[in-house]
Amino acid sequence: MTGTTRPTVEHRVEAAGEQPDYSGREFSPEEVEAGAHRDFIGGVWDSHGQRQLDYQVGRGLQPHHRVLDIGCGPFRAGRHFVDYLEPGHYYGIDANRSLIQAGYDVELSDAQRDRLPVTNLRANDRFDGDFGVLVDVAMAQSVFTHVSLNHIRLCLHRTAKVVRPGGSFYATFFERPATTPVDTIIPSKKGKPFFTEKNVFWYYRDDLAWAASFGPWEYRYIGEWGHPAHQKMAQFVRLTDAEAARRARAAQAGQASALGPQVKRFVRRGRRWAARHLDPG
Repeated sequence: MTGTTRPTVEHRVEAAGEQPDYSGREFSPEEVEAGAHRDFIGGVWDSHGQRQLDYQVGRGLQPHHRVLDIGCGPFRAGRHFVDYLEPGHYYGIDANRSLIQAGYDVELSDAQRDRLPVTNLRANDRFDGDFGVLVDVAMAQSVFTHVSLNHIRLCLHRTAKVVRPGGSFYATFFERPATTPVDTIIPSKKGKPFFTEKNVFWYYRDDLAWAASFGPWEYRYIGEWGHPAHQKMAQFVRLTDAEAARRARAAQAGQASALGPQVKRFVRRGRRWAARHLDPG
C-alpha cells in the first residue's frame, strides 16, 4: 500500500569479523616485494618454518624420505625441507596458486629451485597430492584451521592414497575441550573469530577421530608441540590395507554385537504382534 512502511527483517550478526578468502587471493608483484604473501599465511617467517622441520626430524624424518606438504604456501617451511631432503623428495600442494608461485619465484634460491622441480608442486583445492610416488610423511600446517570437517575427511581420504603404509600424516588444528558448547564463538584479537561451522574453525579432539575413521588411518592425538598460536598436533598413521580391513570387520562385528539384544527384542515384539493380529487360519 502507498505510504505504508513495511517492517524490516532482522539481520542478527552474532560475531563480526573478517572471514578470510584463502584460495581466491592473488598477489601483485608489488605486494610480493613488500612481503604480503608472508603476512597472509600468518607471519613468523624466520622461526616457524624451521620449527616444523625440527619437529619432523625429532619424529624420525631422514633425508632420503619423501615429504608431501599440504598447504605449502610460499614455502615458509618448504625451503627448510628442500635443503634437508634429498633433491626431488619434497612435494607441495596449496589451494592458492599465487602463493606457491610467489614462494617459488622469490623465496627460493637458484640452488633450492634446482633441488625442487616445479613438477613437484601443484595448486589444487581438493587435496590432490598424487605425484605418482608414495611419501613417507605428509603434513598440513594451519590447514584444518581453515576448512570444514568434511574437507578434513576428504583430505584424509585422498592423502591415504599417497602415504606409504606405516607412514604418517601430521596436521595441526585449534582444539576446544569436549565440554565446549557447539555454538561457541571464540573471539580473536586479530578480528577473525573461531567457529565450528565456518572459517576460522575450531574442533573437538574426537572430530578428527571421526574423519579418520573413514580411511585406513590410526588416529593419535599428540597435542601441544610448540606452535606459536597453540595449534595442537594430530598424527594419522597409515595402516596397511590388511590392517584396515581387519579393523573394519572388527568394527562391524562390534556394531552387530551391540545391536544383537535390540534385534532380538524387535523380533519378539513382531512375533507377539503377529500372534495377536494375524488369523492363523
